[in-house]
Amino acid sequence: MTSLENPQAISHFQSICDACQELTSRHHTVSELRLYADGYLHALRKSGELGQRDQNKLEELIERWILDPSSFVGPDGDINSLFYQKEMGS
Repeated sequence: MTSLENPQAISHFQSICDACQELTSRHHTVSELRLYADGYLHALRKSGELGQRDQNKLEELIERWILDPSSFVGPDGDINSLFYQKEMGS
């Protein structure tokens, strides 16, 4: 897995992850999480705060993180309460 080395990129990754976790607790869908993350990443790209390489790494990691159902296991660790299973009606 590609890792982030830039402290600013790491901070942005954590901010996006925290926000997406909060959104899932309010029953937002994966599509809505992606819209949020895409908007955040677009604004970050426009600001020029990160270099191209760090921006690309951040975008790749966020994409993988959102698509990984294990990212949304609740604090109890119960696999039956996965966000994606709730969304898909399983």
